[in-house]
Amino acid sequence: MSTEPQRYSLNGETMGTRYTAVFYAEAGVDTDAINRGLAQAVGRVDQQMSTWKADSDLNRLNAGPEQTWLPVPQELATVLAAALRVSQQSGGAFDIAVGDLVDAWGFGPGAPSVTEQTIDALPSRSGLSATAALTVDTQRHQVRKRAPLHLNLNGIAKGFGVDELARCLDGFGLTRYLVGIDGEMRARGVKPDAQPWVVAIEKPSRGQREVMGVMELSDAAIATSGDYRHWIDVKDRHYAHTMNPATGAPLCNTVAAVTVVAASCMLADAWATALMVLGEIEGPRLAQARGMDALFVLREGEQLKEISIVGGILQAQIESRPPQPRPRT
Repeated sequence: MSTEPQRYSLNGETMGTRYTAVFYAEAGVDTDAINRGLAQAVGRVDQQMSTWKADSDLNRLNAGPEQTWLPVPQELATVLAAALRVSQQSGGAFDIAVGDLVDAWGFGPGAPSVTEQTIDALPSRSGLSATAALTVDTQRHQVRKRAPLHLNLNGIAKGFGVDELARCLDGFGLTRYLVGIDGEMRARGVKPDAQPWVVAIEKPSRGQREVMGVMELSDAAIATSGDYRHWIDVKDRHYAHTMNPATGAPLCNTVAAVTVVAASCMLADAWATALMVLGEIEGPRLAQARGMDALFVLREGEQLKEISIVGGILQAQIESRPPQPRPRT
């Protein structure tokens, strides 16, 4: 006699936040083994790609010599190569060679806070972009820098971590799940009642958490980049943590948040950042051209304007009630 699958929920600490995994499986599944696998999966990503761990593989790469092939773990090589592809496809809007700028603006590990007295002395963009100064050999798992680089993977590593959670559950033979790290999510299959997974979309409100709407997800990933989680206020101006590679400073446009749905959370994460950097005109234009599923939320005075792109079709509306995002798989 067949039995209905049971719902399980696991979570743990990673990357300064928490990972979660909700899945359906037969009764008696070894949740301890699954959670150990999940913790190990995200632990590898954190150890390889964190800027906050002095001994991470990324920090060793940053400190390594130029013009020399340096060995890196396979996962790190994969993420670096993906970052370079998104950088090329976005015209440089996504650039991982901004670690020096992130630190200078006070968003990095141990970085001093920016004040009215220090803001005018902050560095402008200098040096080469990652695409111009980095070569990645994914077959041999090695990287060569042609110039000094301070790489930062905060715009893509968390998404890759979510993909690793998904691969872990795949390895246990699970086919109905939703995994995530702090709002970046990936779903496989549907729930036993044939309904897709429902993911909340956060309203870009600074200093508080509100749900703006929901999105249905199945066999896809979702990630959001926004100006409302990490920021500083200096000289009566609001500076978000996302850097604009073209200006060497935090973003200064009307985009409050961008949510992207993609096949992998790594790509959703990177593209959410890239589209946010591109801004309210070029961002939607590129998302349309690439046939992406993306949701832009723009600040217009006290209102939020929503631009929803589904497979290249653009719609827009002014918020008069909590907007309902439409992109879905």
